[in-house]
Amino acid sequence: MIPKFPVYLFDIDGTIMDSAADICAAQREVLQAAGFVGDLSDEALRRFIGQHLIDLFAHLGFPEERHDAMVQHYRSIYLSRGHSETRVYPGVADMLVGLEGRKSTATTKGTPTTRAVLEQFGLLHHFDHIQGTDGFPAKPEPDVIHASIQGVGARPEDCLLIGDSAADMEAGKRAGVRTCAVRWGYGDLEAMARWDPDYWIDEPSQLLQLR
Repeated sequence: MIPKFPVYLFDIDGTIMDSAADICAAQREVLQAAGFVGDLSDEALRRFIGQHLIDLFAHLGFPEERHDAMVQHYRSIYLSRGHSETRVYPGVADMLVGLEGRKSTATTKGTPTTRAVLEQFGLLHHFDHIQGTDGFPAKPEPDVIHASIQGVGARPEDCLLIGDSAADMEAGKRAGVRTCAVRWGYGDLEAMARWDPDYWIDEPSQLLQLR
């Protein structure tokens, strides 16, 4: 019998919410304003969801001295969109209701943005703690997971991280938590598999069966 988990740590984009349309539109606007003329399709940009924006800008050749201003530009555009094209994945709300353990987030979004978007979509009350990436390295570094574990007052061995990317799986392994890879998000399944997730699920309700 698989044990229940006292604490669940959730990625947001690609795991709880389908936010790619808003994220990619904001990224595209920033990159166009910065003079980038390469591939700005959703397909190209989705690969970077879940990573820090700096990783995207560096990958596309923008010098480090431009990164901070571009990040600020992105944030202003993204927030101004009001998450108008973002949707909660089907089954997520029912899954959150059914999970008996404590719940926290471990996302590349900042904590204030995470709290605001969860509140907007009626999910905030399901969480015992909200943790975003605030002034420390983003996944695949394990910092946000460590902060989330501390915020909820848990031990790594009590936690299951649920995410949709290889960065999530790597960060979870490095933080010493068990990992659950979801197949409905934006991540490369082969890249996730290389980090040997403890569990795979195809729909949110399957998380309730990990006992």
